[in-house]
Amino acid sequence: MPAVMKKRFLTVLVLLWMGLIFWFSAQPSDDSEDMSLEAGKLAGQILIPEYEEWSQARQLAFAKKIDLPVRKLAHGLEYAVLGLFLTAMYRSYGLDGRRWILISFLSAAAYASTDEFHQLFVPGRAGKVTDVLIDSAGALIGVCVVWMIRRMYILRINA
Repeated sequence: MPAVMKKRFLTVLVLLWMGLIFWFSAQPSDDSEDMSLEAGKLAGQILIPEYEEWSQARQLAFAKKIDLPVRKLAHGLEYAVLGLFLTAMYRSYGLDGRRWILISFLSAAAYASTDEFHQLFVPGRAGKVTDVLIDSAGALIGVCVVWMIRRMYILRINA
């Protein structure tokens, strides 16, 4: 893919992912809770062989029990993906050395902060410092994954 096309593609990808994060954050608390409960039910179906045999009440109780970890994992994962995308985008613009690591992480952490601020204006939602920290940790994981892959690639070429 030509360099200009790659830059545009990755920039659009980052913006679309940020838009998806914004959309999730714009969901009122009831809608957001419904989505995470559905994710909890899906986790039950995948992880527990006898889940389908459980009563609906027991399935719902399970989903509610794991709701908080599901939400926090979702926070971390969506920002890990953002970290991956930001890293790829900044690299396509020619950031060299280790600057792309810092800039990718700081960009994602800044977006996490604005995302939590945005949630202050959504019915039933709250902006939380702990969520900014979880989001930032997720972004750091995403950036580190790219760094490790790149490092292995460089070591393989130089071997």
